[in-house]
Amino acid sequence: MRHRMNTRKLGRTAAHRVAMYRNLVSSLLEHEQVETTHAKARELKRLADQMITLGKRGDLHARRQAMRVVHGKDVTAKLFGELAERYADRPGGYTRVLRTRTRVGDAAEMSVVQLVEAMEKPAAEAPAKKKKKARKKKTAKADAD
Repeated sequence: MRHRMNTRKLGRTAAHRVAMYRNLVSSLLEHEQVETTHAKARELKRLADQMITLGKRGDLHARRQAMRVVHGKDVTAKLFGELAERYADRPGGYTRVLRTRTRVGDAAEMSVVQLVEAMEKPAAEAPAKKKKKARKKKTAKADAD
């Protein structure tokens, strides 16, 4: 039974799986979009959201935890700088998974994982159209004649 089992094994050894996730997360944070199989994409989404949450926290312990997963100092700097600022007001859901195609070689379902844009502030409401007032004026003129 699969009680309390949260991750997929994806037919790999533990070391291979961890290395693959680290590479995928680093590529996603660096390029802000990556294409992979759908099963890997769903696992990548969980890990990438955790890394961005660490980036938003911004303390030394969070930086050390993120550096255990993310490859490269430049990607870590981007995570704790640009991405932390971009998602500062967003409470979660920093990535999206879009199914794209079926791979030709083995018919695997492919997906694109993207970082979503920062939450935009709602624009001021447009003024209501004045069609009703114009109609009332026409009817008032017709009644007067």
